[in-house]
Amino acid sequence: MHPLRKQRLQLVILILVATTVVVGLVLYMLRENGNFFYTPEQIVSGEAPQNVYLRAGGMVVDGSLKRADDSLWVQFQITDGLENLTVEHTGILPDLFTEGEAAIASGKVDENSVLQATEILAKHDENYTPPEVADAMNEAYERKQEKPSGDKKFYMDNTK
Repeated sequence: MHPLRKQRLQLVILILVATTVVVGLVLYMLRENGNFFYTPEQIVSGEAPQNVYLRAGGMVVDGSLKRADDSLWVQFQITDGLENLTVEHTGILPDLFTEGEAAIASGKVDENSVLQATEILAKHDENYTPPEVADAMNEAYERKQEKPSGDKKFYMDNTK
C-alpha cells in the first residue's frame, strides 16, 4: 500500500473511532439525565420505571396534604382524574403550592409506588397549568368519558 493511502486510511479510521466515542458518550449522558414525564395512572399501574429520575404531574388532591411537626417532610397526593399518586418530599414547598391546584413533582418512584420527590413545582398564576399536566388531565378525562361510570367528570382547559 502506498504511504499516502495508508496515512489517509489511518486518518479515516481515527475520525470514525472518535465520532463513535463522542456519539456513545452523548447518548449515555442523555439516558442518565433524561427527565421523563408520567401521569399518576401510569405510575400506579407500573408503567413508570422504579428508581429512575422522572416527573409526575396532576392536581393536588384536596385534604391529602400532611406535614410533619418537627421537620420539613410533607406528603400529599396528585391525581390525573383516574388515579391518585402519593408524593413525599422533604424541603420547602413553593409559595403557590396549594391543594386543588396543579403541581409537578420530580424524583424517583420507590417499590411502594410512592414518588420520593426532590423538587416540587407549582403553577405560577391562576390562569396557567403546566402543558404536561393539562395534556395528561385531558387524556384522562377523555378515557373516563369512554368508560361508563357515575363518577364526577373532570376537565382542564389550558387555553387561557
